[in-house]
Amino acid sequence: MGNYMHRFINHIVTVLFLLSPIIADAQNVSLKGSSKSQVEVGEQFQIVYELNAEGSGFRGPDFSGLRVLTGPMTSTSSSIQIVNGQMKRSFNQSYTYIVVAPQEGTLTIAPASINVDGKQFTSNKLTIDVIKSGQNSGKNANAGTQSNSSDGASVGNKDIYLRAITDKREAVIGEQIIVTYRIYTRVPVSSVNVSKLSSFSGFWMKNLLDENAALQQTTERINGNEYVVADIRKVALFPQKSGKLVIDPMELECVAQVQGTADKRRARDPFESFFNDPFFNRNIQNVQKKLVSESLQINVDPLPFKGQSDNFKGAVGQFSMQAVIDKSSMKSNDAVNITYTITGNGNLELFEFPRPVFPPDFEVYEPKNSSQIRTSSNGVSGSRKFEFLFIPRVHGNFKIPAVEFIYFDPKKNEYITLESQDFELNVVKGTSEESKEAVYMSSQEGIRYLGTDVHHIKTGDLSIKPKGSFFFGSVTYFMLILSSLVLFALAIIYSKKQDKLNANQSMLRYRKATKIARNRLKSAAILMKQKSQNEFYNEMSQALWGYISDKYMIARADLSIDSVKNALIDKETPVELIEQFVETLNKCEYARFAPGDAGKKMEDLYQLGIEVITKAERLIK
Repeated sequence: MGNYMHRFINHIVTVLFLLSPIIADAQNVSLKGSSKSQVEVGEQFQIVYELNAEGSGFRGPDFSGLRVLTGPMTSTSSSIQIVNGQMKRSFNQSYTYIVVAPQEGTLTIAPASINVDGKQFTSNKLTIDVIKSGQNSGKNANAGTQSNSSDGASVGNKDIYLRAITDKREAVIGEQIIVTYRIYTRVPVSSVNVSKLSSFSGFWMKNLLDENAALQQTTERINGNEYVVADIRKVALFPQKSGKLVIDPMELECVAQVQGTADKRRARDPFESFFNDPFFNRNIQNVQKKLVSESLQINVDPLPFKGQSDNFKGAVGQFSMQAVIDKSSMKSNDAVNITYTITGNGNLELFEFPRPVFPPDFEVYEPKNSSQIRTSSNGVSGSRKFEFLFIPRVHGNFKIPAVEFIYFDPKKNEYITLESQDFELNVVKGTSEESKEAVYMSSQEGIRYLGTDVHHIKTGDLSIKPKGSFFFGSVTYFMLILSSLVLFALAIIYSKKQDKLNANQSMLRYRKATKIARNRLKSAAILMKQKSQNEFYNEMSQALWGYISDKYMIARADLSIDSVKNALIDKETPVELIEQFVETLNKCEYARFAPGDAGKKMEDLYQLGIEVITKAERLIK
């Protein structure tokens, strides 16, 4: 018995050791600022401050000479490592500003500061050289330069350009905003490929155009010149926070076709090359052109407090409501459905519906939600249904009060209340209803049951114990004590194994990465045969991003093109494989928006994905 007690005490000591405070990772605290060293006038860029500890009270610098568009946007990351039984924790914080330089010159940004454990730390100074717009090589085609072919043909910025158009610059949280990306051209174009989509930070986005449909062309006269116009992309945005929200530019690449002198007399459809191959036309010269839309700034106001009540659940737009019950007379224990339908346009998929108030003796199930959402050039509209299934367990006459649905109408700038009708229910006694009687009082008095405070005399076999017998000190008592000690010891052993397993989670993810990617590629192949384009691209994206996350041990939340590049460079991956990885990831994101044969695009992307994962496997092994 003494040996068991000795081992038991050892386990207690082990548990106390495991629960000891986490040992902080020894590191020098530093606040580091970074940005581009050279920018153009009017160019948007980021200034980032990174702290390798947990701090508070961050104070940004005085951005003299710069215009701050947004910031600071904060992000945090942490990691825990277990080495020789000790836990080491690292913590990082970053503060990001998006700024623009309005004029030329050399700017010096003063240090930022932050408090860590009662001490103040400052960052380094930043020096930024602001040059005249158009002096940097490699900038977008909308910056005031022309794109030339090898034989001297050129396309000016007035011949073809891309615009981002919004129906409003001022909105409230949840209000629908429509943004259209429209191409204007006076020359034939082909091979239109989206190279970079706009990011919509702070917005919930819904695509309004069919990605597989052909571009719809119209003509428009601007400053005396006739342009062929087509909408490349159209989205509905719903702001989720207030403030000045910036929409980044969209970039696309295309081939502009310049006619030779002998053929300039004949007018052509500028979008003819989408459908006709000009390969045999000797008088046409192809010019590569990169188009970049302007960035957009939306001023978002919070929803007004005046008129807002607790029943408001975030609906913004214009809506109507209908309520229907499938029966008003039933037996107890019969199932009944009430359906509330909200129809209209606005943020249909983002609000909650208030729950009806049911009598206490009704068994109510979780509501079933269904949506019929329509998208058009005018935005998002449709309906949502909320079905409540309930079962009255007792008989009587009941009332389900009206439900209030409140939404904010941006056009009227006021809250609108919609109210359903009351539902009167007549419940007759069913054959399976329990034999208890119930008396129903008013809602203030609650419910009082009768005939349930005295139970029937128990009959049948009775378990009778002799007088003077006690549980304490019995054999059963000691068996339970011993069982508890054994279970406690097993729990300690299991806890140790779990700690060891958690310490090796990264290695487990590493080993399973290839298998998971292979399974996703098989699923993608099936979707490709079924011609399910959207599902195929989603599965390919999950296969590639998931493989990189698990194989190179990058947290899913930190995945981006830049983090993938850095991880591959750290692993000393060959440059051509890095470029192929990035190309595959970009194609996976943008292929669905590119014109052309959908089956051919899916087949090419599938083969490219297999090839890049196979190469990575050979190099890692």
